[in-house]
Amino acid sequence: MCSKTKSSEALKVVVRCRPINRKEEAAGYDRIVSMDVKLGQVTIRNPRANPGELPKTFTFDAVYDANSKQADLYDETVRPLIDSVLQGFNGTIFAYGQTGTGKTYTMQGLWAETDKRGVIPNSFDHIFTHISRSQNQQYLVRASYLEIYQEEIRDLLCKDQTKKLELKENPESGVYIKDLSSFVTKNVKEIEHVMNLGNQARSVACTNMNEYSSRSHTIFVITIECSELGVDGEEHIRVGKLNLVDLAGSERQSKTGANGERPKEASKINLSLSALGNVISSLVDGRSTHIPYRDSKLTRLLQDSLGGNAKTIMVATLGPASHHYDETLSTLRFSNRAKNIKNKPRINEDPKDTLLREFQEEIARLKAQLEKRGMLSKKRRRNSRRKKSVDGDNVPEMEAEEDNEENLIENNVGNYLKEQAERLEQEKAAIQDDHSLLAEEKLKLIEEKEKMMEDLSKEQKATELLAVKFKVIL
Repeated sequence: MCSKTKSSEALKVVVRCRPINRKEEAAGYDRIVSMDVKLGQVTIRNPRANPGELPKTFTFDAVYDANSKQADLYDETVRPLIDSVLQGFNGTIFAYGQTGTGKTYTMQGLWAETDKRGVIPNSFDHIFTHISRSQNQQYLVRASYLEIYQEEIRDLLCKDQTKKLELKENPESGVYIKDLSSFVTKNVKEIEHVMNLGNQARSVACTNMNEYSSRSHTIFVITIECSELGVDGEEHIRVGKLNLVDLAGSERQSKTGANGERPKEASKINLSLSALGNVISSLVDGRSTHIPYRDSKLTRLLQDSLGGNAKTIMVATLGPASHHYDETLSTLRFSNRAKNIKNKPRINEDPKDTLLREFQEEIARLKAQLEKRGMLSKKRRRNSRRKKSVDGDNVPEMEAEEDNEENLIENNVGNYLKEQAERLEQEKAAIQDDHSLLAEEKLKLIEEKEKMMEDLSKEQKATELLAVKFKVIL
C-alpha cells in the first residue's frame, strides 16, 4: 500500500566540475568550463570555435565548482533526499559522467578523511544517527550490493561470483532481483563492512582515461523499514529504499585506449548508457507512448527512479579541460534533458513482505512459547521495567523495558535451561543407580529423559534466535 503525496516532482539535476589536474596542465590544455554557483549555470566554450561562435550555457538545480567541498553537495542536495527515505520514500542518487571526472570521488570519496567522505559514507552516518535519536519507532536496515557488468548482474556480496541473477517484477514493489543477497546491519561499522566486501569483488580495469577506472555500473541498495504506532492504535510499517548508483564512464570508445576485450566491454557499457539516454528522451519528449526500460538491465533496475515512484538526484560530473570538450558537452546535454523528467514519489506504507514485520511476528510467537513454559513470567518482566541510571534517577519505564527485555530473556531463559539440564542429569543418574528397576524399564526411562534433553536443546536454540532478532531491530 502506498499513501498519497503530491502528484509529481522533477528529477533533481546538479553538476559538479573537478579542478584541472597536473597531467592536463602539463599538456597545455585550456579550461573551457566556467560556473556561476549563484545562478546554477554552467558555461562551456568550444576550443575549436569558429569566429563569432558563442559559448553554450546550461542551467541546473545547483552547480558545484572546483572549490566545492564534499559537505556542500551532501548538505544542500543529498541530505533532504535521505530524510525522505527515512520517512518511507524511495530515493536514488546516481553519478553520470566521463571516466576521471570525479563520479566515484563524489559517491565514495576518501573514507579515512572526514572532510573528503562522499555521498555514500555520509549517508551511512546520516541514517544511523537519525535512528539512534528516534523515539517510539523500531527500525530494521539491510543492504545489498550489485554490479552490472557486460549486461550481466552480479551479486557483489555472494561467494559464488559466477551465479547469474534474474530480474523480476512485482506489482506492488516494482522491479527486483531474484535471490540478491541482503545483510541486516545495526550500525555504520557493519554497513561499511558490507560495502568493503562488495568493493573487493568489483570489475576494475586500467584504461587511458583513468588508471583505476571501474568498467561496470554498481548499485548499493539500503532498505530501511520503520515500525510505528499509528493514531488508530495499530503498528504501521513504512519502507524506504535508497539506491546509490555509480555509473561506468560515458566517454567514447576511441578515447579509452581500450583494446582486446575492452572494445567489447565498452560497447556493452555504451549500450546501457545509450539505453539510459533513450529512456530519458522518451520520458521528456511528450510524444512517446512506449518507454524503452527493457532495452538494458540498468534501465530496468532504474525504472522507478526515472518517471516512477522515487525521488531522484542525478549528479553530473565534468572535467574542465579542452581535450574533453565533446564528452563534457555530451554530459551537459544529457543532464539538461534529464532535468525534465517527472517522478511520482509516494510513501511506501504497510507493504506485505517486510522483514521487520516477519521478525516482529517471530519474536511474538517465540515469546509466547517461552511464557507458556514459564520462562518469561509476568512477575519477572514487571520487576525489570524500572532501572536505575548511573546517577540513581529512574529512567522512563518504556525505555527501561526496551533496554532490559533482550537481556532479561537471555538471562532468565539461560538460568531456566541450566536448571532444567542439571535436574534431568540428576534424574538420569538416579535411574541408573536404582537397582529395583528392571533393565528394560531403566532403558525406557533413560530414553524419555534423553528426549526431554533434546527438547531442552531446541528451546535453547529458539531462545538464541529470539535474542538475535531482538538485536537487529533498532
